Amino acid sequence: MSLHSKKEQIHTLQEQGFVVVPGLVSPERCAEMKQIAQQQLQEAAAPIEFEADLQYPGAPSSRTSPGGHTVRRLLDAYGRHPAFAQWATAPEIRGWMELYFGEEPLLSRAHHNCMMTKHPAYGSLTGWHRDVRYWSFERDDLVSVWLAVGPETVDNGALWFVPKSHSAAFTSERFDQAKFFRSDLEENQVWIRSAVSPELNVGDVVFFHCNTLHSAGKNLSDQVKFSLVYTYHGASNVPLPGTRSAAKPEVAF
Repeated sequence: MSLHSKKEQIHTLQEQGFVVVPGLVSPERCAEMKQIAQQQLQEAAAPIEFEADLQYPGAPSSRTSPGGHTVRRLLDAYGRHPAFAQWATAPEIRGWMELYFGEEPLLSRAHHNCMMTKHPAYGSLTGWHRDVRYWSFERDDLVSVWLAVGPETVDNGALWFVPKSHSAAFTSERFDQAKFFRSDLEENQVWIRSAVSPELNVGDVVFFHCNTLHSAGKNLSDQVKFSLVYTYHGASNVPLPGTRSAAKPEVAF
């Protein structure tokens, strides 16, 4: 990826709150990571998070209900397998993040750092939210990297983004108690109507800002959707002591 291309992508991220970079990872590398994820999913290899734990719309009511053992995320992707860690700290990611933050980037192991597994039938709907709602850093300036390990479309629960929402100053009343953006408010509906869902091919990557409003629908296909997600911040933007954001050591690369 050329320096000019990176600068253009970063400009789009800064303007829109997200940017799609096509074909950043080879289909062969994605196939390898998908195979690893499928094996770990079959083994229910810890640490994992179940759909029933979160109680999002469409999720099983408990772990003992039908579909109760549907996995939502294979947690700590960085520590799960060298193939996942290698992508998290790849030179192309470091170069991109250095240019964006203007300093050394760090990988957070406390946030995202997972292989998302969206299942048919029991995979839940994720409402509109900003990722920063549960994060605690000196500055709200973090970037997440979402790798489409397989194709992602509206039909299998792809992401939706609200352009330019990362720079909007929404008051707390615009969110519910769980800090989801309230879709029942007319002033919020104006924003939601502008949302877009980029169709992703294998190996496409989305970089998005921690304040960008996004959501995801249900998986209406017959295949599990896999997405590898990491979050980064600049070295000077430290997690606040005693918070979840500071709970795990970060990774310099």
